[in-house]
This record gives sequence, structure tokens and C-alpha cells, in this order.
Amino acid sequence: MSEFRLTQISDAHLGRRFPGLIANFQALSEHIDTDRPDLVVNTGDVSFDGPTSRDDVEFAKGLHDALPVACRYIPGNHDIGDNPTAIGPAPKPPVAEAHRQQFREIIGEDHWSFEAAGWCFLGLNSLVMNSGLAFEAEQFDWLASEVSRTNGKPVALFVHKPVFLNGPDDPETPETSIRYVPQPARARLIEMFAHVDLRLIASGHVHQRRDFTWRHTRHVWAPSAGFKINDARQDRIAIKEVGLVEYRFQPDGFEVRHVRAAGQVDIDIEELLAQMGGEHERCPSLLKRRF
Repeated sequence: MSEFRLTQISDAHLGRRFPGLIANFQALSEHIDTDRPDLVVNTGDVSFDGPTSRDDVEFAKGLHDALPVACRYIPGNHDIGDNPTAIGPAPKPPVAEAHRQQFREIIGEDHWSFEAAGWCFLGLNSLVMNSGLAFEAEQFDWLASEVSRTNGKPVALFVHKPVFLNGPDDPETPETSIRYVPQPARARLIEMFAHVDLRLIASGHVHQRRDFTWRHTRHVWAPSAGFKINDARQDRIAIKEVGLVEYRFQPDGFEVRHVRAAGQVDIDIEELLAQMGGEHERCPSLLKRRF
């Protein structure tokens, strides 16, 4: 295969009680139906609130099953819970093995690897990092084995949370500690790729579209497929809009195209909170610090 076309979607937050989010996903689905990439990767927050609603996870999977191409997934904090961090409040809800298993049962594998067009593609569950769950160590062992077999091929890594804001040594703060892969797992992850040709890290989570290069690695933040978060609730780092990202991988490089599907609407989080009424007060995963 001389070229591999991949579409990244993220943060769809699907649940049957949110018609606007469903409509945005349907617009995205029509775009994918027209474009027909080789693979769709969803980089997490597939469901609106998986830890408290199995129905959200099942509903989200049903909508993805209707896509005309194969999909791979990695979980987000709205799917399985969030990472513990060294500073800042404890996550609510924290990542749990039961929620990870629910994701695997309904959605699919939460970490994976494959090769195409001369590239190695890796998907990681970043939410278990710093959790102390048995799978955290298992995944790092699996990653070490996968990295050892790249044999000089370029690597594309898919994770839910961006690894960092501007550089590996960015300080963690209480306000941003849950936005990026937390320390010390971040340092360990970066070290594991130190001698690998890591060309791309594709992530989501922040609901902002961003594209920058640190040293030889391009970092692409996919926007949410579902909604944006206003500046009163979240600081503005990059572009706040809904959309998706398209990639073309060839043995000697790759191209990135930032896309907004026809018919997608920039729903603001306030619309969702209004729909939920008092429910959002019991849903910490919607609070400002979770994105």
C-alpha cells in the first residue's frame, strides 16, 4: 500500500438525549461516507458519560457501526474515568478497571497497533497512566515490545490527551493537570519514544484545534466532533470549533488536512448544560477543569 488515508474524529460525547450532538455526528458521518478513508480513528470521549451510563456507550457504538469504513478507538475520560494526578483535585470519576472493561466489551480494544504504507500506528489508553491499575503496567510492557519492533519505520501515535502544551517539561498546575498526560507517566512515555522515529502524536480532549511541531514530531489536536467550550469555562489556546482531521500517509511522509464537515454546528457547552438541567451538577466530568 503506497498511501494510507486515515480520518481522526474525537470527543463526540454521544448520548441519545442530545440531538444536537447526534446531528453533528451525522454530518460528520455523511462527510466520511463521501470521502471513504481507509480507516477512522476515534481518539476518545466516544460517549457522553460512560462511567454512569452504559446506554451512552452502547448508543455511541451503534452510531459508529453505521459508518461505511472500519473504526478503531481509544478511550477518553468520559468513557472510562480520569487519571489521578500529582497535584490538583482527585478525578471524579477516577478511571476504573470495570469501566475499561465495559469500553472493551462494547466499543473495542483500548490499545492497538498496526502497519500501513510503511508506517507503524499505535493507539494508547492514556487514562490508565498514573492510575496504579494492573493494566497500566501491562500497557507499558506492551508498548515497549511494540516500540522495539518499529525497525526505523516512522511512527504515528494516537492518544486521548495531548502529551503536553508546548514541551515535555511544562509544569503541571492544578488548573491544567488533567488536560495533558500527567507526570511522571508523561516523562516515561516520552523516554520510550526517544530512539524511535515518532513523526506524529494525534490527540483530542481539549476541544480545540491545534497543529504544531516540537523538534521532529508534529502534534495535532483534533477538535471535538460535538461541541465547543466557551472562553468563560476554558482558556483559549487555539481554535475553538467542531470538526475532524484527515491524514494521508506515504512511506516518505504524511499530509494533514483540517476539516469541518458540511452541516456541523458549533454547539456551545452551555446548550448542553441547559438541556441537562440540574443533572450537570452531579456530573463532574463536565466541569471546566475536565477539558
